[in-house]
Amino acid sequence: MKRFYITTAIDYANGAPHLGHAYEKVLADVIARYRRMMGESVHFLTGLDEHGQKVQQSARIDQVEPQDYVDGIAELFLALCQKLEISNDDFIRTTEPRHKDAVRRVLADLYARGEIYKSNYLGYYSVRQEQFVLEKEKVDGKWPEIYGEIIQISEPNYFFRISKYQDWLLEFLNSTDFVVPAFRQKQVVEFLKEPLNDLCISRPKERLAWGIPLPFDEEYVTYVWFDALLNYATAVGLGTEKFSECWPCDIHVIGKDILVPAHAVYWPIMLKAMGVELPKSLLVHGWWQINGEKMSKSTGQTVDPIELASVYGSDVFRYFVIREMNVGQDGDFSMGLFLSRYNGELANALGNLVSRVLTLTTAKSCPYGLPAVVTNEQLDLELHTLWNNTKTEVLQHYETFHFHIALEKIFVFITALNRYVDNRAPWKLVKSALPYDQALFQTTIANLAEGIRLSAAFLAPVMPSTAQKIYGLLGLGNIGLWKDELNWSTRLTGNKMGDKVILFPRLP
Repeated sequence: MKRFYITTAIDYANGAPHLGHAYEKVLADVIARYRRMMGESVHFLTGLDEHGQKVQQSARIDQVEPQDYVDGIAELFLALCQKLEISNDDFIRTTEPRHKDAVRRVLADLYARGEIYKSNYLGYYSVRQEQFVLEKEKVDGKWPEIYGEIIQISEPNYFFRISKYQDWLLEFLNSTDFVVPAFRQKQVVEFLKEPLNDLCISRPKERLAWGIPLPFDEEYVTYVWFDALLNYATAVGLGTEKFSECWPCDIHVIGKDILVPAHAVYWPIMLKAMGVELPKSLLVHGWWQINGEKMSKSTGQTVDPIELASVYGSDVFRYFVIREMNVGQDGDFSMGLFLSRYNGELANALGNLVSRVLTLTTAKSCPYGLPAVVTNEQLDLELHTLWNNTKTEVLQHYETFHFHIALEKIFVFITALNRYVDNRAPWKLVKSALPYDQALFQTTIANLAEGIRLSAAFLAPVMPSTAQKIYGLLGLGNIGLWKDELNWSTRLTGNKMGDKVILFPRLP
């Protein structure tokens, strides 16, 4: 059976991870965990792109060998994955033999079939982006800032015949929903209205030694994008029998800056030329700003995701970035907004609700464990109806990557649970000797505990540790598949509740 295969872009090994790297990994992780909870077998890949000119330059500045330099960067990204509880099944590094050997096989095959040829190149080169650029890319007579320093180069190189696939790619895009959200696909189609030039896929070793040598000319190394993009296939056994266990990839999660031309033009054409089936979709997310401004080390507009997760907890960090970012659009980070979400939603709504219920389910008030539902009055029926509607809506939003709305709907339900507590005032009912009041108390506590359980199950892909901790406080084991977890039930009846805890202490 084919596994659901999801990848992040592999991060470039030229510095410590930042907010954008962390968000992309959490986003992909939420999708992977969601799919697992839906009962699917998932393979989740992330990793590091370790070749290229910028890595070579950074290693020289640090006076270390490139391999030693990328080994140090890899430790930082692996630590990020661990800190944020990223559930990846594999971490690919493009300096690994399994990747380099496969890349050389692909290059040899394409060269043998005439898809790669040698010619002279005269043009402009972006040192920062490690790619050749065209005059038509200038804006108001200037190169876009993202390109950094531009130099003119004249040298023989090897080229990949992407121009002959332009019509095919346009036809493919016009007949599929390859790029999500749809407006990003329109950007790709717009890009393809201009003729494609064949892609220079080599760099002479005299200028760039840190790369995978071409199998047909050892004096050249592979262009970093041609090397890096292949990781998605090499990591799951390209050219071997096990390849079909994961391929085609279901979702590549990438940032908007590497959509065109890398992932939406180069990558599908590379696969077409290789005779390999294309991935099913590209999920393209936006960028993070810091306090309304572009992230920048030089201006101090940065966020250290590991530090933030260390101070406030990984689940809090995960919750904020998923709650705040509409996938496909840009998002803004500020500590004020972060603390507002924390106090308003996590501390006051969820944390306070759990604390209130645990306070009311002590051995004194519930000597036989959590009581069963005894009555079904209007408030109870309204709560059940709200859950059924919430369940339908949240599942739809998870499926369509509207995670920010899914979380909003979950917290509408949690807010309703808090309102239900206030309306019933179970702390008064528990003191009453009237049988009717005791029945109301038992029903109220049972419904609250079940509502918390259901909320935790839905939060599990975003806040895995918190969700599991709540299950433990309710006297349950591991959270199971959603088909078994999302129906209103009586499974908690008789369970011994945990002691009162403060899940999210309020912050000043």
